Amino acid sequence: MRRPDTFELAPGLDISRVVTGLWQVADMEKDGAPLDIERAADHLDAYAKDGFTSFDMADHYGSAELIAGAMLKRHRGARRPLAFTKWCPEPGPMTPEIVRKGVQDRLDRLGVERVDLLQFHWWTFEHPAWLDALHEMAKLRNEGLIAEIGLTNFDAAHLAVALADGIPIVSNQVSFSLIDRRAAGPLSQLCERSGVRLLAYGTLCGGFLSERWLGKPEPAQIPNWSGMKYRRFIEAAGGWTAYQGILSAAAHVARKHGVSISNVATRWVLEHDSVAGAIIGARLGESEHRADNARLFAFALDAEDHERLHAAFAATTPIPGDCGDEYRRAPYLTASGDLSHHLDAIPSVYVAEPVPGRPSRLRVSSGSVWEPLAGYSRAVRTGNRILVSGTTATHGSDRIVAPNDAGAQATYCLDKIAASIRALGGTMEDVVRTRVYLADVGDWEPVSRAHGRFFGEVRPANTLLAAANLVGDYKVEIEAEAVVEE
Repeated sequence: MRRPDTFELAPGLDISRVVTGLWQVADMEKDGAPLDIERAADHLDAYAKDGFTSFDMADHYGSAELIAGAMLKRHRGARRPLAFTKWCPEPGPMTPEIVRKGVQDRLDRLGVERVDLLQFHWWTFEHPAWLDALHEMAKLRNEGLIAEIGLTNFDAAHLAVALADGIPIVSNQVSFSLIDRRAAGPLSQLCERSGVRLLAYGTLCGGFLSERWLGKPEPAQIPNWSGMKYRRFIEAAGGWTAYQGILSAAAHVARKHGVSISNVATRWVLEHDSVAGAIIGARLGESEHRADNARLFAFALDAEDHERLHAAFAATTPIPGDCGDEYRRAPYLTASGDLSHHLDAIPSVYVAEPVPGRPSRLRVSSGSVWEPLAGYSRAVRTGNRILVSGTTATHGSDRIVAPNDAGAQATYCLDKIAASIRALGGTMEDVVRTRVYLADVGDWEPVSRAHGRFFGEVRPANTLLAAANLVGDYKVEIEAEAVVEE
């Protein structure tokens, strides 16, 4: 019988339901002084000996991979601790050589022959090379360099695209807490259908979901990155008073069960069927809560507890958007705040060029073989108008993305449209007209829902038509018009 504190994320990959997160290594090293690798590895060993045998890190968490690698060297055999890491490349061409190097760097820093779980993050879905990266990672999985592939900060729509395009994904790491409940929506519904499971981070909101803050006034300053990030979540959820309402409800439940507020907060996340594990951060040698975390599996929340917590939720504001949106659109709920400067600096997949003989007109091309043959452009700007040609889920020159999923194809089409408009100086907020063509009218709902995710606030004029046959084996084609206002 499997222990209640473990979860089979994939065949042969039994993980701790409480995963030790190492993101705070970067915060501890932010002044330029790296941690002592071996001494920090001693602290990881202490976690492993207490049964917390899964560790989560990333390529940009300071020395975290090196520390985990030093710890892994002390453990040989099939039952060694598990190291999950992330690869977070800057958007650009994802050639086989680039992807292999990204994976090899993780292997070298961890000192292993195979990454237990390699999780992939992508900054902007307007750049389609994320699919190239994942397909190359799938090949490296087949080679044995990666045990399993996960994602991090993917919304439900783009997880659906990846799955429909044949990527073998087992997990998606996202924010999930009493404050940020977005993952309980469409993402959990997709997990139920697909078998993908969530690794939840931020379950304690950087320490804000603890007795330390119960009944306390709002702080004037937060000294660490994690605290700065989750204070933004609290503000987005309705502010300090609404947050204190949740904290008070959790405190009542904690007293009832004889546990901590942090236990209640984490247990609430773990009891969701979509969640494989909760990632709880550790400041190695400074703030470790192994004994408290071990109590998570000695109690369960009952109906009365859930009712009390839901009553507190009612006084809050839902965090906007879907999981991962905090990295890609306002409000930017990250430690550094507004990321628009970073996103604007990412090169567009399209390049605007003047139209010969029409100096006031610009166009973009996708490189499709059909554009020069049929004499058209991906999009054209004349004056303040941008007109985007009928767009299909074509990746590269001729590959159909998600061939059997109309909703996933629509998401991919709309990402291409967004990239086309941005290359010509506009945004999706400038769109005033869309036209949607379906090969099968029965696909109207998933396609409409994809359209709504992009345009729910903008609400352009829209026409949806059933076409007898689209050129090629596509399920949907979308065109758009935008007006860029001064």
